[in-house]
Amino acid sequence: MAIRHLGVLTSGGDAPGMNACIRAVVRTAVYHGIRVTGIRYGYEGILNDNFVAMDSGSVGDIIHRGGTILMTARSNSFMETAGQDRAAERLRIAGIDGLVVIGGDGSFRGAQTLHKRGIAVACIPGTIDNDIAGTEYTIGFDTAVNTVLDAINKIRDTATSHGRINMIEVMGHRSGHIALHAGFAGGAESILVPEEPFDLEAVCTRLIRGRERGKKHSIILIAEGAGDTMEIGKAIEKKTGQETRVTILGHIQRGGNPTALDRLWASRMGARAVERLQAGHSGEMLAVQQGRLVAVDLDAAATTSTGLDQDLYDLAGILSL
Repeated sequence: MAIRHLGVLTSGGDAPGMNACIRAVVRTAVYHGIRVTGIRYGYEGILNDNFVAMDSGSVGDIIHRGGTILMTARSNSFMETAGQDRAAERLRIAGIDGLVVIGGDGSFRGAQTLHKRGIAVACIPGTIDNDIAGTEYTIGFDTAVNTVLDAINKIRDTATSHGRINMIEVMGHRSGHIALHAGFAGGAESILVPEEPFDLEAVCTRLIRGRERGKKHSIILIAEGAGDTMEIGKAIEKKTGQETRVTILGHIQRGGNPTALDRLWASRMGARAVERLQAGHSGEMLAVQQGRLVAVDLDAAATTSTGLDQDLYDLAGILSL
C-alpha cells in the first residue's frame, strides 16, 4: 500500500550530508503528493510528539550545511519494549504510515522494532565511521576523511619545521576506516586501528629507520579505539628519543560543509528511500554496492558491521616504508 504521510528523522551521531538527505526526502515526497513530517531529536522526538510539518520551502538552503536541521539524540526510553510500543502508537495517532531513518546501526535496530510493529520504514546509512554492513559507503565518511586530511597537511607543516613525530587521533571506537583512508591519503608512516593488533616495537623501529635515512618528521594516524593515544605517544618518544606531539581531532570530524560526494549520495539515497516506501517496500536500507545504489534487507545491516579493507591496509604499510 502506498504511503500517504511520511515521517523523517536523524538519529545517533550527526554526519555531514544528513541535511542534503533530508532535503531529498522531503522534496521527493512532495513531488509525489505525500505529506511530510519532520521528527526532531530522533526516536525521543517520536515519544514526545516533537513533530514539525515540512514542505519544499522548509528544506531550502540546507544542502551545503553540516549537522542536521532535525537535531539528533539518543533515547533510553525507546530502548525499552514499552517505549517502542508507545512510539509506534504515537506515529499512528499522528497519521504517519511511513518513516525514513537516517543514522547508523543503532538507529537501524530502532527502525527494525517499528517495522515489526507495522510501520513502513526505510533506512539510510548516515555515519562518518563507514562501518555499516551491506554498503560500501555511508553519508558523512568522505567529508570526515577530507577534514582529517586537511589536518594532516597542516600538522605536517609544523612537524617538518620542528623535526617531530606527530600522532593524530581520529574517531573510531570500533572502526578504523577514517584512520586508514585519511592516513593512506596523507602518507602517514603508521596507521593504528582497532581491527589490527600492532607491535609498538615495530612502529618505533620504522620511525628510527626513517630518521636514519634522512626523514625530518613522521605522522602517525591512530583511531581512538586502537589504544590510549597519550600513553602510546609517551612510549614512542621514550623508545625513539624523538620529540612526539599528540593531536586529538575530536568532534571537528563531524562538522563542516559536506563534500560533493556526500551531497550526491545523500540526495540519491533520500529520493530512493521515498520511492521504495511508495512502492510498498519496508524493512530496507539504501546502500552503495559496486558503485550502484541498491536496496538491501535491514536485518544484516542492523546486526553486523563491515570489515576493514585489508588490501588498502597492507598497501599503506608498503608505501610508507
